[in-house]
Amino acid sequence: MYDVACIGILVADCIAKTVDKIPERGKLGLIDSLKLYTGGCAMNACVDMKKLGADVALVGMVGNDGFGSFMIDELKRLGMPTEGIKRSDDYATSGSVVLVDGGGERTFLHSLGANGKFTDSDVNYDVIANSKVVFVAGTMLMPDFDGEPCARVLKKCKEMGKITVLDSAWDDTGRWMDVLRPCMPYIDYFIPSIDEARMFAEGRENVADIADYFFDLGVKHVAIKVGKDGCYVRETKDSEGITLPTYLGFKPVDTTGAGDSFCSGFLYGLTHGMTMAESAQFANAVATHCVMEVGASTGIKSYEEIKQFMKENQPG
Repeated sequence: MYDVACIGILVADCIAKTVDKIPERGKLGLIDSLKLYTGGCAMNACVDMKKLGADVALVGMVGNDGFGSFMIDELKRLGMPTEGIKRSDDYATSGSVVLVDGGGERTFLHSLGANGKFTDSDVNYDVIANSKVVFVAGTMLMPDFDGEPCARVLKKCKEMGKITVLDSAWDDTGRWMDVLRPCMPYIDYFIPSIDEARMFAEGRENVADIADYFFDLGVKHVAIKVGKDGCYVRETKDSEGITLPTYLGFKPVDTTGAGDSFCSGFLYGLTHGMTMAESAQFANAVATHCVMEVGASTGIKSYEEIKQFMKENQPG
């Protein structure tokens, strides 16, 4: 049985480094490197969890094109199943051009491609049935899946006895809770970033107030990624929330996939006997490894190596 089935976006990431300015129109600018990596929230989380030592499966859609073949080949190379991946003749594989500046911050140019057409009827429930946890990754970037289709999938997963987890992405269209509201009663663990959480919570600023808002909509547990401050974790509305600091003192090389790597560490912890707080602290360490290398998953190490890192380094 799989520890986690990840439902969501797969993206071919063309990462350009170092880009501190855009050339004038019609001009050429030189950069240090341009490389192709697997990307997308669901793909990143699956690759990261596989590197940590978890058994994972991926459910999503790619095009029947070169980028799609690259994504499938990478899954096979890493020893992950591909039966959950649907290939489309009608839509191209989703892709991003990722511009990384000298400080490691990233800027995206993104094409939705097949991710934009993936919907609940494309979900392989045989994969879901063979998984302990179902993780929806890339909410707000799948217009044909977001909202009611996602809620139907989550509801069915709960009826199948699965633990459900959902992470979100930035919504450039401004729909926010209009899309997510029907999903909330079927989410066991909601793990957005603080910027996204504030938008979902309709302007609430305080992290405790934001968590209250999510609990009132039906979410069972809340973990909010708060950037360099780590992660805010709260088990229930009646419990006390805690902020777990991350590992500072390590200069970021590339923050691509940092949020996804946090999710992978969190999910690994949940499926390997850790408490919610322990899972979040482990996730902080995994995310720290992510930003120390170029690429969404390049820096991720094994569980044993991450635990050794945690013994040798104090958070904060």
